[in-house]
Amino acid sequence: MSDEVDGVVEAWATERPDLDLGSMQIWSRIDRLAGILDGHRKRAFATHSIEAWEFDVLAALRRAGAPHRLSPGQLLRETHVTSGTMTNRVDRLVARGAVTRESDPNDGRGVQVALTAKGLALVDAALASLLEVEQELLAGWPDADRDQLASLLRRLLLGNAG
Repeated sequence: MSDEVDGVVEAWATERPDLDLGSMQIWSRIDRLAGILDGHRKRAFATHSIEAWEFDVLAALRRAGAPHRLSPGQLLRETHVTSGTMTNRVDRLVARGAVTRESDPNDGRGVQVALTAKGLALVDAALASLLEVEQELLAGWPDADRDQLASLLRRLLLGNAG
C-alpha cells in the first residue's frame, strides 16, 4: 500500500538520487496529517461557532482548574502566541462573554483572565465534539498501535522541542 508521499519521494529520488530522502517520508506525512486534522478540528468547532484559536485559549483556562484563571503570561506559554496576539484574542473573547479580565488576587497591579460560565460550557462542548472526531479518525486502530504511535510522536516532539 502506498500514499501520495511515496509518489513525491519517488519523484524526488529520480530527480535527486544524491539526496537522502528518508526524513521526507516522516515529515511530509506529519504535514499532511496536520492539514487533515486541522480541517476536522475546524468542522468540530464550527458546530459550536468557535474558531480553533478561541478553543486554544478557553481550553488553557479550563485545564488550569477552578477557578479557571491564568495571567496573560501564563496564557502566552500555554498557547505559544505573541503578547499582541493574546491581547487581541482576549479582547475578542471578553466581547463574546466567554472570559473576563479580573484583578490578580495576589498582585493588585496584575490582571488575570478568567473563564465565565458561558466560556466553560462552550469549551466543554467543543472538547466533546473534538474528541469524537479524533476517535473517528483513529477508528480501527488497536490500542497497542495507538500507544506505540503516541510514544514515537512524543519522542519526536521531545527531540525537537525548543
